[in-house]
Amino acid sequence: MKETERKFLVDQNKWKPKTEAKFIKQGYLTDDPKRSVRIRIYGEKAFLTIKGETKGITRDEFEYEIPVNDAKALMKMRVTEPIEKKRYKENVNGWEWEIDVFEGKNKGLVMAEIELDDESRKFDLPYWVRDEVTGDKRYFNLWLSKNPFVSWES
Repeated sequence: MKETERKFLVDQNKWKPKTEAKFIKQGYLTDDPKRSVRIRIYGEKAFLTIKGETKGITRDEFEYEIPVNDAKALMKMRVTEPIEKKRYKENVNGWEWEIDVFEGKNKGLVMAEIELDDESRKFDLPYWVRDEVTGDKRYFNLWLSKNPFVSWES
């Protein structure tokens, strides 16, 4: 399956949550830049996700639901620091946006992403969106797990 997504920074002075959040904790079983193997506990569910190398804004993605107890055991095998965040989902102009409010060592970072069916698909940006960071590897979750946002120089 292909994943095509765009990521944006969120203006925290303009965006306020309109929905309930689900807590996410995720860890990576490899830190290879050409592929990632991720364990994610998302609310009451858990997933194993394998992602290929990004080409443009698209990459291969394979995701499988797994038992939460298995995810907790696999989380102990992670090779990077865990990512912790609250995820909000909001519908804006007919598009589902996922807004991640990072916690822990990435506290202060708020990003929004939208999944598209085609790289050239047009959509309107919500008023609370700031800069696009789709191609900036510093905003990939794998990068953040090794280079936390709180350690970035202002």
